[in-house]
Amino acid sequence: MKILWLLLFSTVCIILIQDVQSAKILGIFPTIAKSHYIVGSSLMKALANKGHEVTVISPFPQQKPLKNYRDITTTEIWPVSQPIMANLLSVASKGIIQSITDAYDFGHRITNTTLNDPAVKSLIDSNETFDLIILEIFMTDAMLGFCHHFKAPCIGVSTFGASKWTADLVGTPSPPSYVPNALLGFSDRMSFKERLLNTLMSGIEIVIDKILDAPVQTNIYEESFPGPKPTLVELKKKAVSLVLLNNHFSINYPRPYATGMIEVGGMHINRVPKALPANIQSFMDNATDGVIYFSMGSNIKSKDLPKEKRDALLSVFSKLKQKVLWKWEDEKLPGKPDNVFIQKWWPQDDILAHHNVKLFITHGGLLSTTESLYHGVPVVGIPIFGDQYLNMAKAEIGGYGLTVGYADISEKKLSDAVKTILNDPQFKINALTISQRYRDQPMSPLELAVFWVEYVIRQKGAPHIRSAAMDLSFIQYHNLDVLALLIGPPIVILHILVRLVSRRKSLKPSNKTDKRKKQN
Repeated sequence: MKILWLLLFSTVCIILIQDVQSAKILGIFPTIAKSHYIVGSSLMKALANKGHEVTVISPFPQQKPLKNYRDITTTEIWPVSQPIMANLLSVASKGIIQSITDAYDFGHRITNTTLNDPAVKSLIDSNETFDLIILEIFMTDAMLGFCHHFKAPCIGVSTFGASKWTADLVGTPSPPSYVPNALLGFSDRMSFKERLLNTLMSGIEIVIDKILDAPVQTNIYEESFPGPKPTLVELKKKAVSLVLLNNHFSINYPRPYATGMIEVGGMHINRVPKALPANIQSFMDNATDGVIYFSMGSNIKSKDLPKEKRDALLSVFSKLKQKVLWKWEDEKLPGKPDNVFIQKWWPQDDILAHHNVKLFITHGGLLSTTESLYHGVPVVGIPIFGDQYLNMAKAEIGGYGLTVGYADISEKKLSDAVKTILNDPQFKINALTISQRYRDQPMSPLELAVFWVEYVIRQKGAPHIRSAAMDLSFIQYHNLDVLALLIGPPIVILHILVRLVSRRKSLKPSNKTDKRKKQN
């Protein structure tokens, strides 16, 4: 009898495992920001390697076919997005409000163009089914329609940590008293003025979302997905089972999360560095005084830097004894010093893993700062937009980096920042300390992400981890109705008492009137 029960138990386990391994998963990573795709594709490739049947919508097809991995390549997005991407450096001179509105406009273009791409429309019109949707959350609310259309649970992926967009999907609280807005660059220990500005920014985001984003996303959603469907507002409250964040508390500020929000920061980082190309390996191995790596990320191009800023960089690099690897997107760099090696694209993660790298000059993007911390490399940051200001503020507070404002770029300021970090070992010590605590995890971020993806599949969308906050209105969530009941009646009673006392005083005869009556 025991043998029969054991066989039955084993059979059930095998069936459950096969169900997970044979899951059909649709991944949607629509932006042309290569860094966003790198995060998403690392997860999708890991799922494909585990036997899942993976389909990925993105502008970046695989260069080589990958087993269990199918690309649906969006081509219409490039002509729409390139004019915006070509002018990213101009964002540094814009105000916060203008930057936010431009970002939403960019999100609308991405969403609308992707959903109207012939390859994507063909998928929507097909009879395919999926067990799970994995969607990058980046001003693309209308794409939640994939979840209802394919009747599948959804996991959101944020490539730059928690934000209003992701927090609102799973009921994660974001108290502005100590959770800094990504656009302001504050720490979690804010002064009264900073808390005031942080709170105002949270309010501005809500207003902009309601006025500028929600109506546009709703129209795109209604037009892109056929048949009866819930409103986009209803879908946002119920569609997302879980959000995976490209962040980790060891390199960020502690903050509250709902159960359905999981930190998997750095899941794209190679735990075992890959071999570098021979010419790069030789260049770095022979750098007896060390290597400085300079890249403005996947979206910003160094070749678009104004001449005076480029010349300032060249002058600084020419006077260093260290060798420099520079992400330069052209064939030639006029005035290039002999110690500078240029290339259009670098295997950044593997370069930062090299023992000779002494400093990383970066735009301060989350992927770049995460990789630098994992490998214990200090940074000089030149933030341009978005969360780059927050990331570099953390670098300065953490003692592993310095910031040079884009508008302030000059030979002296760059040279001072570079020399300060190269000559002060404390920056390297701080970076290595954070690296040690960042690596101190029970499993790798990628393994954790894969576990939660399979958990949601096994638990049929995992409705039991959904926060009750998603069912509350703004008034209910903040207990404003309860506060009104507790505070309102005492205020009313006090007001009545004050009025009665005031009226009684007005009716009481004055002493002068009494004296006159006595004299008469």
